Amino acid sequence: MKILVMNPNSTASMTEKIVASARGKVSTGTVIIGASGTDAPASIQGHYDEAMSVPGLLSRLQQAESDGVDGVVVACFDDPGIGACREVFSGPVLGICEAAVKAASMISTSFSVVTTLPRSVPVIEALIHGYGLSHRCRRVRSAAIPVLALEETNSGAREKVRDEILRAVEEDNCEAVVLGCAGMADLTEWLTKETGIPVIDGVTVAVRMVEALVGCGLKTSKVGAYAQPIKS
Repeated sequence: MKILVMNPNSTASMTEKIVASARGKVSTGTVIIGASGTDAPASIQGHYDEAMSVPGLLSRLQQAESDGVDGVVVACFDDPGIGACREVFSGPVLGICEAAVKAASMISTSFSVVTTLPRSVPVIEALIHGYGLSHRCRRVRSAAIPVLALEETNSGAREKVRDEILRAVEEDNCEAVVLGCAGMADLTEWLTKETGIPVIDGVTVAVRMVEALVGCGLKTSKVGAYAQPIKS
């Protein structure tokens, strides 16, 4: 089985970190292929960055189809272009926000999300509402850090994420916490130990969900909304 883990931004170090996290969780025999966005922003921090990342994402997915890839994980918590990705690719395509919040709802009755900048909060709130899980989400919180601070060893970013999770536990009374950025993937085990609460990384959850869908022989329905794009 081949799974493409696509980082829609152009930061190679983040892609490497995301791919390493994914490879550490998949079954023996599953091949993880990593890719970064082309002609894309260095990080996705708002609607404009999200829109600019989508053309390169779609181009890579069309190539993946011909390369024999079985399923795709879009490794950005904004779930950019997921509908369009499902139109151009025949196998299952999962965004890490959808995967993570649905996983959280399976292991807890309530969860909070900790993301990077405050401007990401309304984007994530809208996604969670669209996924039908607003009633389970206590709060979407910001650690007030730029995405690329997660790539800097001495930035203090991971400590800020930890502290925000501890505030979520105390103030939100949540039972689990979802990490609202793919760049946090390598912090999951440390954060779980530091906070004593289930901490969910959407990258690894999405990869395992794609494995399960492919293993069940399921592909994206091409009847209706996710039919191939109409060529003009």
